[in-house]
Amino acid sequence: MCGVSGTPECNERSYLIDDITVMIELFADLMSTPFVSLRLEAVDSNACRKFHIDAVTARLICTYRGAGTQYGFTVDDQPPKTFASVPTGSPILSRGTRWPETPQSGLRHRSPPIEGTGATRFVMVLDVAGGLRRDVTL
Repeated sequence: MCGVSGTPECNERSYLIDDITVMIELFADLMSTPFVSLRLEAVDSNACRKFHIDAVTARLICTYRGAGTQYGFTVDDQPPKTFASVPTGSPILSRGTRWPETPQSGLRHRSPPIEGTGATRFVMVLDVAGGLRRDVTL
């Protein structure tokens, strides 16, 4: 991935590759799955501007550059009244609507609004690939 994008070989590149590898291994182990979907993207818009729960079993998001994912809790479908931001470089793991247990999580998240500010975020997203999953117990 780094070679294709032209990222030069340096300590920071090695750190990024190592960090992503560790997160993939931890997420795959936690979700008891042999397959993980990895998405890396540069975001300069309000990608997911509304607070929501993803239509997945669980999702791990880590922002490596720019403002981190915003999150808050609510018991209804309204946006959270208060919210916080995940620190840049720190992951957030959230249950999705396909999580096998109830009640559904009250945790909602969104991309921070950055459109028109000139800011760019570099974000990693991990999902269970192809919906394959063994029973999950936390």
